[in-house]
Parts: sequence; C-alpha cells; structure tokens
Amino acid sequence: MNTVWMTVAAYLIGSISFAVITSRLFGIADPRTYGSKNPGATNVLRSGNKAAAIVTLLGDGAKGWLAVWLAIRYQEKLNIGDATIALVAIAVFLGHLWPVFFRFVGGKGVATALGVLLGLNPWLGLATFVTWLAVAFAFRYSSLAALVAALFAPFYYGLLFGMEPQLLAVFVMSALLVFRHSKNISNLIAGKESRLGSKSKDAVKTKGK
Repeated sequence: MNTVWMTVAAYLIGSISFAVITSRLFGIADPRTYGSKNPGATNVLRSGNKAAAIVTLLGDGAKGWLAVWLAIRYQEKLNIGDATIALVAIAVFLGHLWPVFFRFVGGKGVATALGVLLGLNPWLGLATFVTWLAVAFAFRYSSLAALVAALFAPFYYGLLFGMEPQLLAVFVMSALLVFRHSKNISNLIAGKESRLGSKSKDAVKTKGK
C-alpha cells in the first residue's frame, strides 16, 4: 500500500509545472505559446528573463530531488524496497512530462531528471550534470547536451552501483528524454535547432494585459 500512495504522490509532485507558474509570477508569456512551446527552463530563457529561467530550473530540479529523497529518507520506516524508490523516481519524472494539473502538457524533463539523479546519489547527478555542461558549453545546444547526458546517465549508474532496481528507472528516464527530444534531433540534423540564449519573438510580456 505504501508503494501505491508514494508513487501517486510522486506523480503529483512532478505535475507541478514551475515553467508555467514562474512565468505567471514574472508576468511573461506562457512558455507553451512560444519558441519550442515546451514548459521548461530553456524555453523560459527564450523570453529573455534569466531570473524566471533560473527559478524554473531550480524548481523543476528540486521536485525531482525531493520525491526521491523523501522515499529514501523514509525507506526503513515505511518498509519499502529499492523497487519502490525506482517507481517513485519514474513517477515524479512522468508527472513532469504529462502533468495532471496542466492538461498533461509538460516539459521534456531535463531538470527533473537531474533532480532525480541527485536524489538517488549526488555523485551520479554531478557526473551527469558535468556531461551536460561540457556539451552545452562546447556546442551551445541545450537539446544536444540533454541527449548526450541522457545516454551517459545509465552508464554512470551501472559503473557506480552495478545492477540495481534504480538502474531501470534511469534507463526509463533516459529513453523518455530521447523520445521527448525527437523533434530536436530532427532540427539538429537539419541545422535548424535554436542555440542556448536565443530569444523568441513570440515571447511577449503579458503583465498588465
């Protein structure tokens, strides 16, 4: 029973879209209406509001970390196994991708996935983040950095911890990240992908309207 309610709770936590909430608080356009139409930190950055993008990034990452951290923190008290922690990790990630509070229109999950990895193990999260940072710095494509980091995350987990239930969760997240970036992959191949920091003309301010 604990496994069921913890998984549902994790999904609901993941369903909190910080991109949408933060954009409303900062008085900028809904990120689902401009750029990639993805409610995530990278698209919020296209509005030109760096503060809103940072808050979105931290919020989306924090919810992934919190759900997993709580599951691990109370693992013994609630008598749950590693399989439940793996389910919690997947559930909070799915909540971000398909949030029940926002008509199942969610982001691509990069920040939330990083939060989940940090929750599973700080070294795992750090290794994945450094990979993303290196690729993003070298090529200036957030999507490419996310794809490379997603491919390396399961490798890092297996290298650090071997075959454990959480490895399956990391594999699932990595596969979904690649799937959610399918359009970006096409744009990268066609040379049409937007670089980090580029602004969208459609991201008009809505405050006061």
